[in-house]
Amino acid sequence: MKNLNSAVASEFHAAREYSVKACESLELEDYGLQAAVFASPPKWHLAHTSWFFETFILKPYASGYKTPDPAYELLFNSYYNAIGQQYPRAQRGLLSRPTVSQVLKYRQHVDSVMSRLLAEDNHPHRETIRQRCLLGIEHEKQHQELLYTDIKYSFFVNPLYPVFNDKIETPSAKAAGMQWREFRGGMFELGVDAAQAGFAFDNEMPAHKVYIEPFLLANRLVTNREYQVFIDEGGYTDPVYWLADGWAKVQEQRWTQPLYWLEVQGKAMEFTLYGLRERQADQPVCHLSGYEADAYANWARARLPTEAEWEFAARQQAFSTGQGTILHPQAACRDEAAEPLLQLYDSCWQWTASAYRAYPGFQVSAGAIGEYNGKFMSNQWVLRGGSCVSSAGHLRPTYRNFFYPEDRWQFSGIRLAQNT
Repeated sequence: MKNLNSAVASEFHAAREYSVKACESLELEDYGLQAAVFASPPKWHLAHTSWFFETFILKPYASGYKTPDPAYELLFNSYYNAIGQQYPRAQRGLLSRPTVSQVLKYRQHVDSVMSRLLAEDNHPHRETIRQRCLLGIEHEKQHQELLYTDIKYSFFVNPLYPVFNDKIETPSAKAAGMQWREFRGGMFELGVDAAQAGFAFDNEMPAHKVYIEPFLLANRLVTNREYQVFIDEGGYTDPVYWLADGWAKVQEQRWTQPLYWLEVQGKAMEFTLYGLRERQADQPVCHLSGYEADAYANWARARLPTEAEWEFAARQQAFSTGQGTILHPQAACRDEAAEPLLQLYDSCWQWTASAYRAYPGFQVSAGAIGEYNGKFMSNQWVLRGGSCVSSAGHLRPTYRNFFYPEDRWQFSGIRLAQNT
């Protein structure tokens, strides 16, 4: 167990260091930006992830633990009603205090006590501490992805279109042609067996059998070029392609194109973490709502895959993450013979036709920590795969991401499916 906890400690510090490193390009004024209710300021992400370790590990299991400030329990509680009240989500950007330096000191305080606690070989709750630390690490990685997507949205509302990363973006090559891959289907065990090795979130469990009819899946994601045709042919003005709620949202929000698409002096542009860039026709279209993905699929005489179909297909080939360090999805141009399905994990989250609901036999964990996933299993859609800003530790066939179908600020795109 000593070596095991040593490995956990190493993962813990790597995740904690990455969160701070991801903010290195920010100016002090950027840390408090919150351009919408669904986005949180970078400073809040840094504080909340520390709050998680403090609340679920240090306070119950670190002997004599003292928080730097009791007010943090209120300020940085995201949604855990069993813990207590939360500061209003829409007002997180108003928290000029604690300052950035105080939040970083808070992180250092939590990290220091966590290090000592993980080194206690004879702690009576050692295994619980280890398990909760693993959950906290994965939770931190989720917030690293949110940090990228939230700051992108907050920068986008600034007419100066600030640059988050000033490194030269590697240009995409021409996209590989879209092809249909056939899958025979049959009985399939969906999800994760709790006894298997490696970390998984509770919503990936338990493994259970489902029957899948034969189906076809596109070998790559829909591109900007292909989505532009949908727009040019009246996709946003014809209700026939849209779910009723989706059409209502189009009218309410006046959607005419994906989030971050702009026309500047006659040029097709796209806002990215690298700043405002000329739109690349062969890159995957991204930052689409589930409603837009579904409407495009209807227009293309196809459909969105179910999450069971997506996982079934993803398990048929070797795991590959592709690009890795580029903060924008790139064109699918790799060897099609080597990888039948391209862009599974490295480009955009892929909307599915599946509602986010509990798997049969799902059990909510006891106490406040049970609020992590279970209570959100309502009115949301499942996305599968991963994006260019996802943590490598979250890229696996069974991972279930979930958002409301009107959400657009995540790196979300389209993989088409068809019946055989």
